[in-house]
Amino acid sequence: MTSLSDGLSDGPQTDPDPPFESVDEVVAALHDQGYIADTRLATTVFLLTRLDKPLLLEGPAGVGKTELAKMLAAATGRRLLRLQCYEGQDETKALYEWDYGKQLMYTQILREKIGQVVEDAPDLATAVERIGENESVFFSERFLAPRPLLEAIRSEQPVVLLIDEVDRADEALEAVLLETLGEFQISVPEVGTFTAKQRPYVLLTSNNTRDLAAALKRRCLHLFLDYPSAERELEIVRSKKTGLADSLAEELVNVVRGLRELELRKAPSISETIDWARTLAVLGVDELNSQVLSDTVSVVVKYDKDVTKALDALPRLVDPNAEIEEPGHGHGHGHGHGHSHDEDDDGDVDGRQVRADRDTAGRHGEGVYGTPNYAKGSERDAPATPRSVTSGQGSRSFGLGRKRAL
Repeated sequence: MTSLSDGLSDGPQTDPDPPFESVDEVVAALHDQGYIADTRLATTVFLLTRLDKPLLLEGPAGVGKTELAKMLAAATGRRLLRLQCYEGQDETKALYEWDYGKQLMYTQILREKIGQVVEDAPDLATAVERIGENESVFFSERFLAPRPLLEAIRSEQPVVLLIDEVDRADEALEAVLLETLGEFQISVPEVGTFTAKQRPYVLLTSNNTRDLAAALKRRCLHLFLDYPSAERELEIVRSKKTGLADSLAEELVNVVRGLRELELRKAPSISETIDWARTLAVLGVDELNSQVLSDTVSVVVKYDKDVTKALDALPRLVDPNAEIEEPGHGHGHGHGHGHSHDEDDDGDVDGRQVRADRDTAGRHGEGVYGTPNYAKGSERDAPATPRSVTSGQGSRSFGLGRKRAL
């Protein structure tokens, strides 16, 4: 292995000038950037800057995990580096890659020089040996294409490193992260081990689509970030200056919180609440009602079945005292179809009795087409006598008494 370059240092250094002196300063600094943080969240961020440990934020999508990293970078004046995780992602997309195109270009340019190195080699083995002695030229930092993790470690200036939705990546990437998050270093076999000159502030986010490894969690501070209280969410909406009146914003927040209590595939996020408030403000809405909310509910509800559930719930969420008329469920319920059913004392139809009545012989009485004495004009009140059918009639009816000529 070649000697380490100047880009590699002996060990990571803590921040000699921490950005925050207290938890209250964290709250104020984030507030100045438009991020409303409670004391629990601000305390965790303060510890992140003092303990030099990564912070793992878990919770549902849309509660402000990614936004926190952005606002922390803005509040501390650090550059933000983001690694967006996805299924099938390998370490080369997270750590580094060799710039093969650049290597090939240099090889073509230096072809003549390479020829001079091997021109007097007596055999192929000697030529290969001479080229091997110089292979480090083509596997050096010059040809190293850093990805977010290595870039954060090599950065001369302190940065905020966001590893977003780490639960979407394969477990193999978690193993790669252990060295980076534990020692703030990355090993490149062809070059050496890079160690951070300035430890980055590292935030990992997870939407809990799968459980993360215990070894990864052990290296991190941990915070579960859930949907905020109604008061804090209203404060967030107001801070974004959506243009919606405060009274309507308060009503809207309560409606959104009611939608989150439904069994939806994707519950409305805080950012979607803000988008809904801006939508209503653009439409010039001065009163919330179920109609205007139904017309714009797709701003916060993204799946068809969720929209159906939301539309059913909106009248109740807007006015809890509203009486919602239940739709009918078939014939005989006042729709004018003329189908009458026998009902018991409680007003319910006795289905078994209806089916039994239909199987009763002569239930239509006399004088009705299809009864035995219809043509004779018998009394209607006389009981109907079932007509017997001879075997000959049955044979003629079904064509069994005639033989077809072959």
